[in-house]
Amino acid sequence: MRRPRDRIVVQTETLAEDGSVKRPRVQDNVTRSLASDICRDVFPPSGMLPTEGELCIRYGVSRTVIRETLKILASKGMVRGRSRIGTQICPLEEWNLLDRQVLEWIGPRIFNLDLLQSILDARRATEPFAAELAAERATVQEIADIEHAWQRMQDAEGDVEAFTAADVAFHTNLMKASHNQVFMQLSSIIQAALEFSLHASNDAVDARGEAVDIHRALIEALRVRDKAAARACSLQMLDLAARDLATALRKHPRRPLP
Repeated sequence: MRRPRDRIVVQTETLAEDGSVKRPRVQDNVTRSLASDICRDVFPPSGMLPTEGELCIRYGVSRTVIRETLKILASKGMVRGRSRIGTQICPLEEWNLLDRQVLEWIGPRIFNLDLLQSILDARRATEPFAAELAAERATVQEIADIEHAWQRMQDAEGDVEAFTAADVAFHTNLMKASHNQVFMQLSSIIQAALEFSLHASNDAVDARGEAVDIHRALIEALRVRDKAAARACSLQMLDLAARDLATALRKHPRRPLP
């Protein structure tokens, strides 16, 4: 029998002031709950999910909600429907690990994956050259946008959440300032994973003054159009990120993932 704390309460319909029906929004809650259960190995890795009827009972919702939930998870590579068999949980390597929702569902267990290191590797392959291009191509306004993000980093040095948000803005604006369409698209695709990676690095250290100084130096290189200095600053901040990420990984013991 399902325990009471597993149940998602479904509210009844109510009327808005204009007389229209206000329907409760339970879809997001159910999707989050089922996805989190998959990530926490509540259901066997690469195994089959319970039947639709059993999922309805477990999460306290209709078949329509369960079917829509399964469609959402399938679109993110987490499950697949098998004719006459049911719904199977996909291997981890098929999940869309760059999707913000998937990352949120995985939660702290992200440290078990190679994803954070992979993001750093991708940054090493792109950011130094993007910094060079930005030194050559960035407009005055784009450099000002990057500096504004840096100012937010400096002001929020003691606030990890605010610091990370500003850090992400800094690197996103830097990629845009390269005026390389592929880099700009890539920045958009990996933004959620970049945010998780930067947060892990920023949260691993007590002081972030060194990072603030390196980011400031990069802005100066952009301002004087020094491509070599811009690349050197980018490589330096990536080395710093690697050091801090290593610290973060040591603080989080590995646990089994699907």
